[in-house]
Amino acid sequence: MAWGMNKLLIIIVASLFLNMEISAQTITKEDLAELDAYYTQMVKDWDLPGASIGIVKDGELVFSGNYGVMEVGKSDQPNKNTLYAIASNSKAFTSAIIGMLVQEGKLGWNDKVQKHLPYFEMYDSWVSEHITIRDLLSHRVGLGTFSGDNIWYKSTISEEEIIKRIKDVPQAYEFRAGYGYSNLMYITAGEIIKKVTGKDWGQNVKERILIPLGMDRTIASLTDLKSKGNYSTPHARENDKNYTIPWVDWDNVSATGGLISSVEDISKWMIFNLNHGIHQGDTLLTPSTRNMVWRPHTNHWVDHTSENDFKRHFNAYGLGWGLSDYHGRMRVGHTGGYDGFITAINLIPDEDLGVVVLTNGVKSPIMAATYYALDKFLGIKTKDWSAEHLASSNKYSEGDTRIADRKAKRILNTQPNITPQEFIGNYDSKLGGKINLLKNGEQLKLEFEDAPLLSASLTHWHHDVWELHWDQPQAWFSFGTIKINTDNNLKVIGFDFDVPNDDFFFEELKPFKIK
Repeated sequence: MAWGMNKLLIIIVASLFLNMEISAQTITKEDLAELDAYYTQMVKDWDLPGASIGIVKDGELVFSGNYGVMEVGKSDQPNKNTLYAIASNSKAFTSAIIGMLVQEGKLGWNDKVQKHLPYFEMYDSWVSEHITIRDLLSHRVGLGTFSGDNIWYKSTISEEEIIKRIKDVPQAYEFRAGYGYSNLMYITAGEIIKKVTGKDWGQNVKERILIPLGMDRTIASLTDLKSKGNYSTPHARENDKNYTIPWVDWDNVSATGGLISSVEDISKWMIFNLNHGIHQGDTLLTPSTRNMVWRPHTNHWVDHTSENDFKRHFNAYGLGWGLSDYHGRMRVGHTGGYDGFITAINLIPDEDLGVVVLTNGVKSPIMAATYYALDKFLGIKTKDWSAEHLASSNKYSEGDTRIADRKAKRILNTQPNITPQEFIGNYDSKLGGKINLLKNGEQLKLEFEDAPLLSASLTHWHHDVWELHWDQPQAWFSFGTIKINTDNNLKVIGFDFDVPNDDFFFEELKPFKIK
């Protein structure tokens, strides 16, 4: 029995030195080895291609665990310098740059957006005139979560063109009366930065944050990826299998999610924020800016009548950061989702503690990994967060019958009432731009002029409904159909999308036929 225990310890310690890089000791090696072993098993249990996890404490990166592979089917393993897309974790960089411009007197937090972008319009003229920069950054403008994202997703149009389409995104709730996570508003904030400085968002983040902090591997453009090297491959998932997908260019929407970074570099960003915007004695963010971005601007529901896992009393969104309490301590954090990557950054400022989790798959235990680390470092009695979150994720997937329900309702052996000759043509969508239905040889095609990577082939589904077969692999959606619509005289007037997913709402596009 003793030999068995010793053998287990040897295996764990060996795994520690294979997978983990330690730059400082704040807890025991045994504690770090236990974390490493837990994460090794977690990545296997979730069938995650790969992950890199970093923990900073008291100004140092004290844990860097790297698991799985950079690409399925290959043996290369990630390390603390491996690059992952951090997606919406980029939003905190945007609010920091805005804060710097406020400090310089070039902007005001309560500046009206139209002061800097006169063409900016929303669903209502009064709202358009009164939206401020703070409104942009706190998701309280009245749009629904993710609504309008089909304007920019995989689009080749400019930031200004994206912003000019926002006026047609439907209102979801009253202005400043609720929360709706809006990538469009951060794209708008990025364009304000460009307008005020004469430099794009990527140049600003590089000059103002990346260079001063020594984040020399972090990039804001996909064009720099190959020159940096050591980057992970994005993966989608279908039928419980991971498969590789191409990197997607987010250069024109970088202010909402364009950064690509590593554990080593994000550790510097976390340490900087835990030091309240001061880097090596240089105050890049003043106390006023720090307090503004970490101030609750939009509040979320918390049930005060029952217990929760975190003893949470408040939950809110600041400016580029989510805010809540974690067992009596303030928690500041965010998550990010990019095609094939899911990531999280979380800080406990009172304890000078931060955790970053970077993964290269779309089924990911980012918060399970985070909570387990926080509990261990805070001395809180923890639980098997990975097992609990995995069970919840599997239950959600098993309960999501949207595609199965549609397939079950298919009526076989029907013929379309509207022939392809009648619906082939050019269509326009106020949100999505020009969308064309055409014939390529014998194959019917759907093409987005502004987003070629969303093109698809069509096959008959039933009646006047046609199934979409995407030409490129898609991370967030799979099955979809379009339904051809006619007026009372049976003349084709447009078509409707039905692409069941949680992230991109094709049904908002509503293409109409151009006469």
